[in-house]
Amino acid sequence: MLTAGIDLGSTTVKSAIVQDGVLLGTKTSTNGFDLKKASQDVYFRLLSELDIKSNAVDRVISTGYGRKNVDIAAKSITEISCHAAGVHFLRPDAATVIDIGGQDSKAISINKHGKVANFVMNDKCAAGTGRFLEVMARSLETELDEFGRISLQAEKPASINSLCTVFAESEVISLIAKGESKENIIAGIHFSIAGRTSAMARNVGHTPPVIMTGGVAKNIGVLKALESKTGQEIQVPEAPQIIGALGAAVLASQFEKF
Repeated sequence: MLTAGIDLGSTTVKSAIVQDGVLLGTKTSTNGFDLKKASQDVYFRLLSELDIKSNAVDRVISTGYGRKNVDIAAKSITEISCHAAGVHFLRPDAATVIDIGGQDSKAISINKHGKVANFVMNDKCAAGTGRFLEVMARSLETELDEFGRISLQAEKPASINSLCTVFAESEVISLIAKGESKENIIAGIHFSIAGRTSAMARNVGHTPPVIMTGGVAKNIGVLKALESKTGQEIQVPEAPQIIGALGAAVLASQFEKF
């Protein structure tokens, strides 16, 4: 069976194609204003790269922030179920998933079958998400891709106490005015994110192995801060941002079960 998953997030769209339990390929792109067009473009570009005709695909499942905008999908499934399925596909022994996306973050406990046993989600506030990091990067006039490397050079992470993006930005501006180093401020931002996220992980048990997904997982500073806060080794897949799309493709092969 040949199935596809499309994960339409707040800033990027991802697609994955799976055939009989084997991942054939993935594709990621920024989504832009027209979400329907963005989801179709990344999907058909992936098909082209893999030399697969669209009529050869048995089923397409959508997930993510904008999943209802993917009109080529037979069904939409929450990203919680899809991240659980995607992680289980790569790591069948995984017990906990920490996902930090552009607009939300979540901690998921999964059973031995890759199904969701419990979860906690923050989707009401941008604090602790990729969007939060983007705002902080603008305030510090620093490329977001440099955040992880810079934070590892910190002598002592600055204290950032606010859980609100607006107030946290004010704290950062105040720290800059006081002459605090950029390294310490960025490390403080990462520990602020880790504090909120680790609390969610504790609520679901954070049983190892713990796997981190989402684009923020590529930030080594956030990863190290989370490991410090949880006391757990956290593993990151090679391409953590595509796990939702992968899970959607995996679940598409189980469509009859829904």
